[in-house]
Amino acid sequence: MTQQSKSYDASDIQVLEGLEPVRLRPGMYIGGTDEKAWHHLPVEIMDNSIDEAVAGFAKKITVNLIDAKTIEIADDGRGIPVDEHPKYPGKSALEVILTTLHSGGKFNNNVYKTSGGLHGVGSAVVNALTSEMIVTICRDGYEWRQSFSRGIPRGPIERGAETRAHGTKIRFTLDDDIFGAGAVFKPVKIYRMARAKAFLSRGVKIDWHCNPALLTEDMNIPADTSFYYPGGVADFLEEKTKTKPRVLPKIFSGSVDFPDDSGRVEWALTFLTDENGAASDDGFFASYCNTIATIDGGTHETGFKAAVTKGLKAYGDKVNNKAAASIIGDDVFDSVAAIVSVFYKTPQFLGQTKEKLSNPEVARYTENALRDPWEIFLASDPKTANALLEFVINLANARIKTKQVKDIARKTPTKRIRMPAKLADCSKHGIDGTELFIVEGESAGGTAKQARDRATQAIMPLRGKVLNVISNSDERFGANKELNELIDIIGAGTARDWDDKKLRYEKIIVMTDADVDGSHIASLLMAFFYQHMPQLIYGGHLYLSCPPLYKLTHGTESMYVDTDEELESLKNGRFKNKKVEISRFKGLGEMMPNQLKETTMSPKTRRLIRVELPPRTDDGAEDTEKTRTIVSELMGKKPEFRFKFITEHAQFVKDLFV
Repeated sequence: MTQQSKSYDASDIQVLEGLEPVRLRPGMYIGGTDEKAWHHLPVEIMDNSIDEAVAGFAKKITVNLIDAKTIEIADDGRGIPVDEHPKYPGKSALEVILTTLHSGGKFNNNVYKTSGGLHGVGSAVVNALTSEMIVTICRDGYEWRQSFSRGIPRGPIERGAETRAHGTKIRFTLDDDIFGAGAVFKPVKIYRMARAKAFLSRGVKIDWHCNPALLTEDMNIPADTSFYYPGGVADFLEEKTKTKPRVLPKIFSGSVDFPDDSGRVEWALTFLTDENGAASDDGFFASYCNTIATIDGGTHETGFKAAVTKGLKAYGDKVNNKAAASIIGDDVFDSVAAIVSVFYKTPQFLGQTKEKLSNPEVARYTENALRDPWEIFLASDPKTANALLEFVINLANARIKTKQVKDIARKTPTKRIRMPAKLADCSKHGIDGTELFIVEGESAGGTAKQARDRATQAIMPLRGKVLNVISNSDERFGANKELNELIDIIGAGTARDWDDKKLRYEKIIVMTDADVDGSHIASLLMAFFYQHMPQLIYGGHLYLSCPPLYKLTHGTESMYVDTDEELESLKNGRFKNKKVEISRFKGLGEMMPNQLKETTMSPKTRRLIRVELPPRTDDGAEDTEKTRTIVSELMGKKPEFRFKFITEHAQFVKDLFV
């Protein structure tokens, strides 16, 4: 290329100042612009108040949902500093905190030993993404006030009347320019968030107020109440389970400091049963770090579960109950009701919104902290400990028995073959509702395993392009390991010895990338099934998945797009002159499990194309021969046949989704 099509110099370098990056790319700071994202904003402000409480400077927090878009959060802590910041002459510390990323007291361990929030960006991010923020500070003998609009101060901080009060009050309103006109706070979500913060911060009182006009009967929450749990997570678990049958009459709870003053863990645990003494479906396991819900778990959960499982097995060994050796963690936590909450100086999370704790040392600290208290708890009440041990052993025996039955059921009746290690099989007995996803690549296979319904969906990843059975010899097909594994997995044999009764799945779904290579692999697999298992197609069992190419997000609205043509049509039509975030999926392996589930795997939201063959005539001879000729030409070694077919039939192509 001898000539540049466009210049590229210093003038092309864009420098974003202040809070501009937050408004331009909100997803980088709060994970998106959907309902989950805007409900995260009050969490950030409340976490600052909780940090004051955990540090011992605040005793009461107030959460007031004023209208559908406006919320006010206040505490009686020290109040954000209002004096001039030494590094920014003419600006108060308050203004610096609310208009500058990575500023605040959370970087200084002398101010907060542990803290939640986004570590110096939380309040500023909230300020940037709200149409209005009004901050009132009581400290140093006066009331101080400053207001902002979309992160920009409306004026300098102002000193008001004298007061003996102390604390911080922040009121903000969601910005429709960021989240869309449909963005509103859901009272139930804010109510539960406030309650959770209360039981995670023992001894802290949280007052809840909500505009009654926002409440409906089905919400079943009050307009005004207070949360106060002096015993922390133990009080809350007692409240949640006091009317339910429990294996442990007394909740196992406690708090232990970590080494080197690095933090502590608090926990509460019991085991629920139904009225007949069997495992209950009402159990739950909730974990938190610095009062932030870690909904994807993490190392604190790992340590907690390890301590409880190992401790119970050790107790079984101590009382010479040999059946305890068969216990695994899934048995112990099958019907548990538990909360584990850690406070840690230097937490590391996966994801900006901190949903999974990743510090490896926290697993060790938590397990060590639980070991002795759990051992003492069991040893101090042998009657209860023995009852718990028998309860868990029964769950282990049921698991083992069920697995044996399912293992037999998932195999063919005539051949007790060993399934390939790569196959992640489903667990449902019988084929009704079961699905086998044949996935392109190990990476996509790993994502699909996380996204699937384990009961009904099996995953078999393949390595790249499979053998073209049309243009290769029977000897090469016979030596092909992957295709012969597919025959074994599907279970009903091949064309010559096909038996519908031995079919192991109701649907066989080919799931490949939404690109040319993916279409090629899908074509090769369809040719394989046509050549060696035509009964699978005639029986309506073979499908193609339809993963999207793009995700478009505008405000609160998100949609998935299948083609470049559809994308351009939307950009020039429905979303013309609108700010739209466009994410391109280069392959299934690059999608998040929840995205793959929503778009491609969940029967509620996905689209499938059923692979069909022309209906057979009475003798089937003519149509079968015609179909066989077309397949042979299209999948054969001569490209001119494919070119001719494409040019003649392209105008008639359409998708038949089911």
